[in-house]
Amino acid sequence: MDKNTALIAMSGGVDSTVAAWLTLQEGFSCMGATMTLFDSGCGAGAVEDARAAAEKLQIPFRVYGLESDFAKEVIDDFVTCYESGLTPNPCIRCNRALKFGRLLELATEAGCHHIVTGHYAQVRQDPETGRYLLCKGLDAGKDQSYFLYALTQNQISRIRFPLGSLSKDQVRVIAEAQGFSNAKKKDSQDICFIPDGDYGAFLRRHTGKTYPQGAFLDQEGKKVGTHSGAVNYTLGQRKGLGLAMGAPVYVCGKDMAANTVTVGPNEALFSKELVAGDWFFFPFETLTEPLEVTAKVRSRMEAQPATVYPLENGLCRVVFREPQRAITPGQAVVLYDGDVVVGGGTILRK
Repeated sequence: MDKNTALIAMSGGVDSTVAAWLTLQEGFSCMGATMTLFDSGCGAGAVEDARAAAEKLQIPFRVYGLESDFAKEVIDDFVTCYESGLTPNPCIRCNRALKFGRLLELATEAGCHHIVTGHYAQVRQDPETGRYLLCKGLDAGKDQSYFLYALTQNQISRIRFPLGSLSKDQVRVIAEAQGFSNAKKKDSQDICFIPDGDYGAFLRRHTGKTYPQGAFLDQEGKKVGTHSGAVNYTLGQRKGLGLAMGAPVYVCGKDMAANTVTVGPNEALFSKELVAGDWFFFPFETLTEPLEVTAKVRSRMEAQPATVYPLENGLCRVVFREPQRAITPGQAVVLYDGDVVVGGGTILRK
């Protein structure tokens, strides 16, 4: 396969369009492609915007209908996690299974060696080990490395992120200079299949289930109210509880078997440790000894000093120097060494 070929994942937005243009400037033979994933999430407008961008760039364009893959790999997992009391991150799952999994297979079938996306991240190769490293994007406000930690060595060896060394402002300047119609198009912010952000309503629509009411409990186990179904709540949540307790309270825990939601003061949300599984590492295959890192349990938080310890059965324990708020099972913990992503895993428990 010619290594000078690239499939550009095009969403119709400014980032992927500029990524395509930059790849063409490097002399690659390019093909644009859009994945349709969910009927309400990637509509005809986005596809047509991507098609128009490909025409402007004078590159071939294909649409891949991956709705069934998305339903199986992302939506079914999302529902299962929520019903078991976890708070999943479907964007990480989608990157792993579809954007850099299924799409890489399709790129190979189309004769393209590389996949190119508009993500704000960087790829480097360690000259000593030969392993490929995922690194933060230069624009700290747009860095998307947190969502990309679950890439394999095979995947990342074939990925290019042309925007990793640019700021968003620079990307828009390039787009305007090239006359791209999407130069000022706003970024999408929401989970594509839940544009209104109402996870509970989506679960009810998708499953056809009515999730039963249950008891709100205080930290002593005393009933203090009635909730509308435990799946509707996530750790750290304050709004929408409908409780009058004399002081602000937050969701501190859930027991799905008992259908109870425990609430308490903000300070009850802080903890220093977590255990995570399903790990992916970049500088090495597996963690064999304790390592000093910085770590995030949410994408937009500042990475905090921590130590990660290997456990049995592929698990690791992360101990923060200072307590962190609302460490949430189902979410990702991502480890850094400077701007290099050491690895990441799925939080199982505090």
